[in-house]
Amino acid sequence: MTDTTITWRTLMATTAVLVGDRITAMWLCHHASGCDADEFLAILDDSVSQRSVAHIDAMVHRLLAGEPLQYVMGRWAFRHLDLMVDKRVLIPRPETEQLVDIVLSYLRDFPENHAAVVADLGTGSGAIGLSLLHELKLGSITAYLADASVDALDVARANVSGAGRSGINAVVVHGNWYDALPNQMRQTFDVIVSNPPYIADNDPEVADNVLHWEPGDALFAGADGLDAVRHIVAGARDWLKPGGLLAIEIGYKQGDAVLQLLRAAGLEETQVIPDLSGRDRFARAIAPH
Repeated sequence: MTDTTITWRTLMATTAVLVGDRITAMWLCHHASGCDADEFLAILDDSVSQRSVAHIDAMVHRLLAGEPLQYVMGRWAFRHLDLMVDKRVLIPRPETEQLVDIVLSYLRDFPENHAAVVADLGTGSGAIGLSLLHELKLGSITAYLADASVDALDVARANVSGAGRSGINAVVVHGNWYDALPNQMRQTFDVIVSNPPYIADNDPEVADNVLHWEPGDALFAGADGLDAVRHIVAGARDWLKPGGLLAIEIGYKQGDAVLQLLRAAGLEETQVIPDLSGRDRFARAIAPH
């Protein structure tokens, strides 16, 4: 694609043939043009600049080499946010949006004069913590975005900056799970939420594009996939205030095992919640009063 006299309409059609998908071609053209969907309709018959053609060429090359679309574009939508993403962090998944809903349903019952404190453990891009900050009243929560990966935290910081005013009460902290949190804040958190690694090592169900492109330390967690979940559950009572919420995303085959872990840790109101496809996907529990 080197003819710079073509229009966006023609370029999108040509791109769709190359990548084999019209919707993907449309996203790539939106991204290269710098326009959202409505704005793009207005420029369909405008000529494409040489720079934009080169950008499309580069993205198509990366996509055909197997790189996930989200990394190719360098951004992805999560709930109401447009997040920066690259190979340093997991690609935000639609099911994780439901994990945010679980936390929101808990926090929305809080009195207006109570400023909640939330820990988003293994934050990655910051998707969960930043969504909570964005969707709740400004100043109603402080969210600690914690990760053991310095690279992931660089992405999270970029997304905090991009969040504008709602990112004011985000605190980015480095460390392995609870080690990232200030020790004086034990038993003060209203919510601990996490989308930890929960895939078993050598799990044959992992797609090739996930295995080869996304960070393994954010995917895999031991022989049964529960190493990280065990650690988070075991420490929850030390960090949650009485009545505080623990909410975790889990593998669809792990519901019974995670319920046992929650109960063995002395947590109450334990529950496994299905995702929209009906498969076990989230675990929820309350610290004893």
